[in-house]
Amino acid sequence: MKKIAAGVGPRYPQVVVLVGATGDLSRRKLLPGMFHLSTAGFIPACRIIGVSLDEIDVDGFRAIARGALDQFSTRKVEEADWTQFAQNLDYVSMADGPEALAAAVRRAEEAFGESRRVHYLSVPPNAALPAVRLLAEADLVERSRVIMEKPFGVDLASAVSLNARLHEVFAEEQIFRIDHFLGKEPAQNILAFRLANGLFEPIWNRNFIDHVQIDVPETLGLGRRSAFYESTGAYRDMVVTHLFQILGFMAMEPPTSLEPVPISEEKNKVFRSMLPIEPRDVVRGQYTGYRQEEGVDPESDVETFIALKCSIDNWRWAGVPFFLRTGKRLAEGQRIISIAFREPPKSMFPVGSGVGAQGPDHLTFDLADASKMSLSFYGKRPGPGMRLDKLSLQFAMHDTGLIGDVLEAYERLILDAMRGDHTLFTTAEGIERLWQVSTPLLEAPPPVRLYEPGSWGPKSIHQLVAPHAWRLPFERAWRSPTGGT
Repeated sequence: MKKIAAGVGPRYPQVVVLVGATGDLSRRKLLPGMFHLSTAGFIPACRIIGVSLDEIDVDGFRAIARGALDQFSTRKVEEADWTQFAQNLDYVSMADGPEALAAAVRRAEEAFGESRRVHYLSVPPNAALPAVRLLAEADLVERSRVIMEKPFGVDLASAVSLNARLHEVFAEEQIFRIDHFLGKEPAQNILAFRLANGLFEPIWNRNFIDHVQIDVPETLGLGRRSAFYESTGAYRDMVVTHLFQILGFMAMEPPTSLEPVPISEEKNKVFRSMLPIEPRDVVRGQYTGYRQEEGVDPESDVETFIALKCSIDNWRWAGVPFFLRTGKRLAEGQRIISIAFREPPKSMFPVGSGVGAQGPDHLTFDLADASKMSLSFYGKRPGPGMRLDKLSLQFAMHDTGLIGDVLEAYERLILDAMRGDHTLFTTAEGIERLWQVSTPLLEAPPPVRLYEPGSWGPKSIHQLVAPHAWRLPFERAWRSPTGGT
């Protein structure tokens, strides 16, 4: 039974041109996501035209789509829903050229009457501009929006060039540069937590916050991405396109309204205030065995790990270090923002009471899809005397019974693009500024240091964060929804 999600979706039926339709991202995220958006009633109507290099027919594409749903969908696939969805799938091979693509879009639009176009470019960076040219040659720019995958260039010059080439075809307001981290419910919950609560907004500044950590370690290796990774590395792949975007969301000034333009402007102000990334504030690492992997240069100095300190030179954040860390083949897979508060200026507690022994109070956001937050603090241990322990208040989305209503990141972002909402997308100005502050690091990167798979990276990361300590690994685990540890 289709449930209607009134008021949250686009007004008009959508014709989606999915370039790279048979690729890994399409099968894992995009096709299952659009199936859910369609069958749950978020979109009034939708036709998807798959485009790729594979010379298959529409039945072959439907078979790929059904296999993707069976393997990767997190929700049960009802046969009636699949039958209806399959009828709205079409396919055009790249070899058939722009005329065939234009004809397929016309057929879809004739069935709808008034509609809008969304072009999703799920392609490698070197195929993005050829895909844009294909859309232009097929005369599919009007009434359209284009969603682009990262990375958006590899340095300032390439980003400026890419944006200039894009703007020859699409206006900036038509371009949606996707960052799936910002599509996650917990990332958006940072805005609600901070701006809707009088307890936290007054202390969201340098007077009360000592330092901030954004930590996204991964246990996975490269899989089949070694060729891509050799041309990017962890900094280009993750920091510029993901971690800096989270930093902008966390550090921005309150916008005048929760609308796309004010929010984008406040994020861009953060990026303008960032100081250049100095190589001395960066640790680059490479896991042992990376150079032996297929497609990797035996003398490669590409980093599979990066940790860095950056600063925001404005009134709110001057003097507060932001520590960022991400990498492959690390000890745990986590996605957290951890905010360390300043400790009281004077302690009247007796020696041995335990105050300060477990570090400062922390507010921690878990950016996994199952949103969690924790606020740690010192409290008195029951019994005689004054002995303190570190305690915590924790919240998990599972506790609300609403976890089933959470849209996956790609679903939310596709829906926003269809609605023309740029709130969670990056801008040309923002991405060019981030490459600008990255220039000192890219021009003179420090040498890579080896680390063992399953570790937390090179040992020198502890010198980088000193006198503080990395928040991960946690000394105490998140509590489970059932109350255990």
